[in-house]
Amino acid sequence: MSAPAIIRTEGLARAFGAVRAVDGLDLEVSAGTVFGFLGPNGAGKTTTIRLLLGLLEPTGGRATVLGCDTRRDAGRIREQSGALLEHHGLYERLSAEQNLEFYARVWRLNGPARAERIRALLQPLGLWERRGEPVGRWSRGMKQKLAVARALLHRPSLLFLDEPTAGLDPVAAATLRDELGTLVQREGVTVFLTTHNLAEAERLCNRVAVIKQGRLLAVGHPDELKARSATRAEITGRGFDESTLSLLKGQPGVVGVELNNGRLVLELAETAATAPLVAAIVQHGGLVEEVRKDKGSLEDVFLTLMEEER
Repeated sequence: MSAPAIIRTEGLARAFGAVRAVDGLDLEVSAGTVFGFLGPNGAGKTTTIRLLLGLLEPTGGRATVLGCDTRRDAGRIREQSGALLEHHGLYERLSAEQNLEFYARVWRLNGPARAERIRALLQPLGLWERRGEPVGRWSRGMKQKLAVARALLHRPSLLFLDEPTAGLDPVAAATLRDELGTLVQREGVTVFLTTHNLAEAERLCNRVAVIKQGRLLAVGHPDELKARSATRAEITGRGFDESTLSLLKGQPGVVGVELNNGRLVLELAETAATAPLVAAIVQHGGLVEEVRKDKGSLEDVFLTLMEEER
């Protein structure tokens, strides 16, 4: 039996004058999933979150979130949801513990439960030992961790995360991503995640949707989307030049080939084998040291979708 839909949109649309930020969006997000919402800048990702939270009125279509209509029951949706949008929502003169104390009182958590909840969120994020420090002295990565804890404080059924690792250095982003995955799994919360980081989506998400200019281009499990792409092969060696490229372009099953930093990068039809290609390269005078073959990444699929839409 499939999990119930936490989010369902039918022809959801939002226009700002002549610009259609969200254009006939049909989506379904099941309970217990991490749903990745992917697209370039200006694709309509943040506008969609604001529509789902009832912060914006749609100009067409409808959406239900947690069984509530976004037009009529926006207050109930926000009570049962957590959100980390463009701003972290923290008071920088207060300590981490004081920030969470303040928000816990807003959510009317009582004393003993409040203290235990704060500890339960700060410890797995590595922030418990620094809970007394003013947040203004912290790095952006640490503030983002605390902002995630703030969004989860009242045990929401649904968590909206709008590009949570944007602006972080690679180490901080990877740390937050790992700790976020652990925390989400432990909390059992459904997550609606927007991100530019395709590796992040591939690692965290059970299902992803790709949009551009407000329109849905593809939706499915990351592996399902990757299965649409051509098989990719990388051949490392020496003696590769333009004549090698010409040779390979004429081989059966080769969809595309380029020379990248001395490596041959090939796109192959699904049934194409690499052994005849390696033999052809060697016969042509090239020296093959290593061959790697796999399906394209989610980033490859994303870029292909963007190019096709253009």
